[in-house]
Amino acid sequence: VQLQAFGGGLVQAGGSLRLSCAVSGRTFSSYDMGWFRQAPGKNREFVARIIWTSGSTYYADSVKGRFTVSRDNAKNTVYLQMNSLKPEDTAVYYCATRTASSYAYNYWGQGTEVTVSS
Repeated sequence: VQLQAFGGGLVQAGGSLRLSCAVSGRTFSSYDMGWFRQAPGKNREFVARIIWTSGSTYYADSVKGRFTVSRDNAKNTVYLQMNSLKPEDTAVYYCATRTASSYAYNYWGQGTEVTVSS
């Protein structure tokens, strides 16, 4: 399974960005897609995830109401719409996936950088 994330950039506080993550390879084995982020000097943290089949979504409290994760099954692509961005959202954002039998996310994209200026 290969993942490619893109869509990051520089945006002012209050602005919006949409990240995309395209999945290729053994896509049938992918159970859900997660978005994570890592700010400078901090640990990587969970942001959101979506289950391919049901479309169920889950969010970190810090992004609830501002971020929306969605998927396009036909394109094997997951999106993260980020609105009302804050400087504390600045981080490298990663998409990841796992099989249904795996607890840990075992396939990761290369990361895309998001910078929110105040």
